[in-house]
Amino acid sequence: MNKEECGRFFRNAWIEGVRRHYPGTPKDGYISPWESMQMWEKESAIAVYEQVAQFVVLTAGRTRELSREQRGKFVCICWIGQVFRYFSEPKASYIADWDQLPQWQQEVDVDIFESIEKKVLQEVA
Repeated sequence: MNKEECGRFFRNAWIEGVRRHYPGTPKDGYISPWESMQMWEKESAIAVYEQVAQFVVLTAGRTRELSREQRGKFVCICWIGQVFRYFSEPKASYIADWDQLPQWQQEVDVDIFESIEKKVLQEVA
């Protein structure tokens, strides 16, 4: 996949997760399409996709042995790294640690990891 396809895959996994786990009606920004995203968000989605994919490849798929929480935490910390990349003084909510995230967002992060992991493992099989 090219970089934009990676970012779109990440975004679609996010939107699917939000629709599955968000309690009630999600904010428009949570489910807006790729074309509506700001450039920093697009670049961050690409970067986090690539980080998860590289992790899966470098471990030869041993990421399957991680707990759900470990998978979600990995996505969370990768995203925080991107926020620090683009913002000198990010909002606290942008860099909230895993334990500070609402349950729905934790579940979405896990879903994102698992979606990328599955895709990567299919590609290398």
